Amino acid sequence: MNEQTTLYRNRFLEQNPSLHSDDIEAFQFGADANYLATLVTTGQKTATCSAHVLYEIENEALPYVGQYAIVLDASDHPVAVIQTTEVTIQPMNQVPKEFALAEGEGDYTEWWNAHELFFTDLLKTYQLSFTEDMNVICERFKVVHHNLNLI
Repeated sequence: MNEQTTLYRNRFLEQNPSLHSDDIEAFQFGADANYLATLVTTGQKTATCSAHVLYEIENEALPYVGQYAIVLDASDHPVAVIQTTEVTIQPMNQVPKEFALAEGEGDYTEWWNAHELFFTDLLKTYQLSFTEDMNVICERFKVVHHNLNLI
């Protein structure tokens, strides 16, 4: 976490004293972090999905309801704090249209094509192949803070 993100996190924690620094992670969304961060701050993006297999490979804890995260832009600048409100695991070809639209990246076909390409490229780095029925972790979230005056 860079200095600016650490400061942003610490100011958010000052305003939310029941939280601890290890309760908040920081990350960029997808292949176009600036575009996706803008969708988050404008309220167009309220959901995201990730490849379940990567959590297993990296021995990473699964997302959980109530989890906080700092959304970063492509330059690793913090733009918002989000809180996870729902987590489900399901095959990608069974992700409901409503969920896909909540990702804010176009209609269902655009969502599918973008995610197929993203997961295909990402999984190749692990010598894995994309399959239509691969499990994805579907998360819904809400923005709990996006005031950049915090930093």
